[in-house]
Amino acid sequence: MEFSIATIVIISILFFIVAFLYSSVGHGGASGYLAVLSFFALAPKEMSSTALVLNIIVSGIAFTAYYRAGHFSPRLAFPFLVSSVPAAFIGGMIHIPASVYTFLLAVALLVAAFRLIVKLEPTPGASIPHTPPRIAIALIVGGVVGLLSGIVGIGGGIFLSPLILLWNWADAKQTSAASACFIFFNSVAGIAGRLTQAYFVVGNLLPFIATAVAGGYLGSSWGARKLSNLTLRRLLGVVLIAAALKLLGGAL
Repeated sequence: MEFSIATIVIISILFFIVAFLYSSVGHGGASGYLAVLSFFALAPKEMSSTALVLNIIVSGIAFTAYYRAGHFSPRLAFPFLVSSVPAAFIGGMIHIPASVYTFLLAVALLVAAFRLIVKLEPTPGASIPHTPPRIAIALIVGGVVGLLSGIVGIGGGIFLSPLILLWNWADAKQTSAASACFIFFNSVAGIAGRLTQAYFVVGNLLPFIATAVAGGYLGSSWGARKLSNLTLRRLLGVVLIAAALKLLGGAL
């Protein structure tokens, strides 16, 4: 990964924004980092490896913030992890053609955009009780999301959290805490799978790590205690849609 100083500054600023906004809802930001990197013509394995490293850092910070705020539910998160972690490891070992990777990444970005643009939180005052999914359902969902996440190089929170909210398995804060935990372990598993196949390639990440840590800390501290800024999230969603369309245009 060889960039000019000006490009490094631009990417670092964008990564800060991505980390801030994603961590505010308990996400690591991999799809956002991939969207940024997609504009700089990097190889798929370098893009996904870089995104996973930053994902681990930011999701770990987000999980800590939500856990300390008392929003983490082991009963909700652990059944997903049982199947997702080995699936993410397997996904990380799978090599796919660049065109297929581009298509899958574009789909992931569109899902991420939906998650950011559409407010899925329950209507204020709603009294419908939250019910965690049955173990069998959680295992299936975790396995499918984990495998796809490992292949593409994301943590899977952009797929998991909309399902949790749409099916009323937990409230918004518990969803963010579970997603952060889910993303952290799946990202670790995805990197482990890549290491077994010599498919893990990153350059100098220090400038990006510094800004991602700053953005992740500020965003998660804000999100764990205050409402997320829906307008900013929707703006980021528009950026993701633009990146997805660019990828699809290149693939076609």
